[in-house]
Amino acid sequence: MSQNNLDEKDFLLLKILKENSKLSTKEISKKLLMPLTTIHNRIKKLERINAIKNYTVNLNDKTLGTLSAFILVTVDYNLLKLRNTTQHELVKTIKANDLVEQTAMVTGSHDIIIKVRVKNIQELDNFVTTYLRNLHGIQKTQTMVILNEV
Repeated sequence: MSQNNLDEKDFLLLKILKENSKLSTKEISKKLLMPLTTIHNRIKKLERINAIKNYTVNLNDKTLGTLSAFILVTVDYNLLKLRNTTQHELVKTIKANDLVEQTAMVTGSHDIIIKVRVKNIQELDNFVTTYLRNLHGIQKTQTMVILNEV
């Protein structure tokens, strides 16, 4: 057993849902050889304890004619302190932008990772140079265009 009383079957269920969250409980029940009601109850438990935060889709840039990129951000903590704000508030501001798909606060040589989806390279340039670099608390950025998602 691990945290929140999750067992091996819960982790198998999560693995199946990560691969395809659109599967019906009946289909999952067949894959895991577990009763339908058990699958339903386990999913509800995983949602209730916030192990499953939401259900989402994986978009295809090629089909949509879009471009995705990861942007590594280094935070200027002194400026945040002077402005009486926090890294959490900065991330919330970034996340509110419609082009931003994901944000994460991380350890290492950078402080924040952002995933954006844009129409073209000009929109990416505008997001980074006009929007992101002008937010108070951003020290520097490094942008990596996603060539292919496997």
